[in-house]
Amino acid sequence: MTDIEKTAQPADTPPAGPEAIKAIPVRHYGRYVTAVIAIALLVAIIYAFGQGQINWHAVPDYFFDDRILTGVYKTLLLTVLSMLIGIVGGIGLAVMRLSKNPVTSSIAWFYIWFFRGTPVLVQLFLWFNLGLVFKYINLMPLYKDEWSNFMTPLLTALLGLGLNEAAYMAEICRAGLLAVDEGQTEAAHALGMSHSKTLRRIVIPQAMRVIVPPTGNEVINMLKTTSLVAAVQYPELFRYAQDIGQNSGAPVEMYFLAAAWYLIMTSILSVGQYYIERYYARGSSRSLPPTPWQKVRAHLTTFSSRKVAA
Repeated sequence: MTDIEKTAQPADTPPAGPEAIKAIPVRHYGRYVTAVIAIALLVAIIYAFGQGQINWHAVPDYFFDDRILTGVYKTLLLTVLSMLIGIVGGIGLAVMRLSKNPVTSSIAWFYIWFFRGTPVLVQLFLWFNLGLVFKYINLMPLYKDEWSNFMTPLLTALLGLGLNEAAYMAEICRAGLLAVDEGQTEAAHALGMSHSKTLRRIVIPQAMRVIVPPTGNEVINMLKTTSLVAAVQYPELFRYAQDIGQNSGAPVEMYFLAAAWYLIMTSILSVGQYYIERYYARGSSRSLPPTPWQKVRAHLTTFSSRKVAA
């Protein structure tokens, strides 16, 4: 018999493992097509506005005009005051809705039903034209005057926006309070904590995680809704831009200017909303998501390390 010689492998040579898998990424042709279509539409829109008879130089000329800046200030002031009325009224209505008293609960339900079911513009015109029904306002020894002197455009705007916002804030606050488990309230009472202390230390901090995001959206929405008060003769950003456009012969350009200011203000409010939500999100998750600035720094650090390695 012939001996078959076997080739011995070196002891230090590891056995051959499985061949590495070459993963081929799936091509998403639909993404390329939609991206091309979107870019084409964007270019077409830009080209159309570029060919239009628009005096773009009028926008920077009036961007920091005294009347425009006054309108920005009044818009912000009206937003803050209306939201204060809405938040205070919404908290009261939420407590009334959650009350076991059927009278107060029914009144709160009717208020929310009425103000959420009617447009803001209709409510503004209703307050503004109540002088056709009531000639005087008589609060006995406190105040008495003609209705036209009492119901100024500012008061009309505050009542129309603030009372309408209270209906929405009531539902937001009620949802936040109901989101907290009742067992935590019962446990706090079992430890001897009072009802007010339980709300302040246990319920409200957890409810804020539910209340803050929609409230931030309501603030931004209120900022834009203030443009409706131009219909009741209150001068704010949109009204001033409209007047300047009529006098200068550039109405469309002034609408672009007003839109730019609204975008600036809403962007600032969006940044503030992000950090407020991040603050109240502490404790709800093990680690908070990175901020946009932290993401930028991480990408810059990664790019720098790759460049040094190369």
